[in-house]
Amino acid sequence: MRIAIIAPPYPLEEIPSPPLGVTYVAAAFEAAGAEVKIFDYIVSAYTEENLKKQLESFQPDVVGATSVTMNFYDAQQILRDVKNYNSEIITIMGGPHVSFTAVDTLRQYPEIDLIVIGEGEDTIAEITSVLGQKSKWHDIRGIAYRHDGEIIITGKRDFIVDIDRIHLPARHLLPISRYRALGFPVSIITGRGCPYSCIFCLGRKMVGAKTRRRKSSLVLDEIEKIIGYGFERINIADDLFTSDKERVREICTGIKERSLKFKWSAFARVDTVNQEIFDQMAEAGCDSVSFGVETGNPEMLKRIKKGIKLEQVNSAVKMCQQSGMIAHESFIIGLPGETKVTLEETERFAKSTKAIYGYHYLAPFPGTTVREKIQDYDLEILTDNWSLYDANDAIVKTSALLPQDMRDFGARYDEEVETGWRKMLKGYHEGTNTPDDNMHVEGHWRMNLTYQLLKGDLIEKCGFIEPVLFQGSKDSALQELCRRIINCTNADFRVVDNTIRDFAGRGYLSSNVSDQGCLWFWST
Repeated sequence: MRIAIIAPPYPLEEIPSPPLGVTYVAAAFEAAGAEVKIFDYIVSAYTEENLKKQLESFQPDVVGATSVTMNFYDAQQILRDVKNYNSEIITIMGGPHVSFTAVDTLRQYPEIDLIVIGEGEDTIAEITSVLGQKSKWHDIRGIAYRHDGEIIITGKRDFIVDIDRIHLPARHLLPISRYRALGFPVSIITGRGCPYSCIFCLGRKMVGAKTRRRKSSLVLDEIEKIIGYGFERINIADDLFTSDKERVREICTGIKERSLKFKWSAFARVDTVNQEIFDQMAEAGCDSVSFGVETGNPEMLKRIKKGIKLEQVNSAVKMCQQSGMIAHESFIIGLPGETKVTLEETERFAKSTKAIYGYHYLAPFPGTTVREKIQDYDLEILTDNWSLYDANDAIVKTSALLPQDMRDFGARYDEEVETGWRKMLKGYHEGTNTPDDNMHVEGHWRMNLTYQLLKGDLIEKCGFIEPVLFQGSKDSALQELCRRIINCTNADFRVVDNTIRDFAGRGYLSSNVSDQGCLWFWST
């Protein structure tokens, strides 16, 4: 059985990690005996032609895709293109969006044959051997599919109690050099499950209310493996990492005992931390912690069932900063009952903590309490266009606020950020910046160039250098590659030259030199 897993397009501006769900799914299929490839369209361009080439090369029996709400349409369209290429290929989709819209999805999108609902590893272990035998699907719990014009849901599958038996994500199937060039942190999870009931979050429903934690030694093994791929930064993505103090101590001690050299960040709830934990994390290389605060209004914190108090936010931020780490807070615009007064309270509170902070807009995803019980809240959802569920625009209104009111508030924050950027850019050109500020400016330009290289497939388009243009000199071939990329992007010469030479020096880019020419390509 040959199975291709799609990593659908995702905006690089949203700072995606190497896809965790995709690699967990790929590992589960590998463990079930399948030959697996990942078709990654996060760090490369998606076109029907690119898909066709990969399908012709691999000839999969099954193509699966995972998606969140905002890129569901992209994933669905890719599976439609798969069916157009070969209608006999079995198509599967999983992930949070389709887990809560399974019936509607199967009714509206005939290109999707089967949906895996919720936590998928055990479902994959059972179904892989019978994917080609639809008559046996009804025996597999945790899936939905069509049969004789009816939607069949086979029943809920229990959560995996011992998550230590889940195979490590198959990151070896990713285009590692592209993700290293992108430079974003690699996310890991050290546990599953969430006992909290935040009305805007899917966590409790997707991974269960009971916290299931991995052994510290296995977490450390995974960290060691990630570092072995050449990544330099890791983010611990589960919110409850800091809730088990002894386990945090074990992991931080293990990082030092194994002499693991890397920088890392973590998410944390403000009611699960103390100074000792932060000090241990900082000593083990953690340099920043992100807290979901959501609002600066105490009544709204109760309404959304966040389960924290503003006093705990202040305390957590101070302790984090005391340990020498950066504290970051995130807030949501457009929660139920939002008014201009509550937004102003949030703004005042965010500034008062002296932490770095940012906003995103409420996206009432399928499966969230706020969506399923919308009648209980002062909130109206204005669209089911899933592509707008990226938390970058207002798609709800309250009795006191229209979407434009919310946008006006967000625009004020954006203008503050933009003003700071323009000041930094001016200082760069005038020579009045600090070295750190200049590094920030150049890093921004380099990142934008990297986006263009990846999403435009520019190395593939520009990478073959004819012999007459480099005359056997690899450095001359590299110069010609830089020249072509400048022509494609209009980027500054110094940015292109520094970036491309750095990528080649670090081994992200490789070359083959022959009598026919020099070919530059992304390393595996």
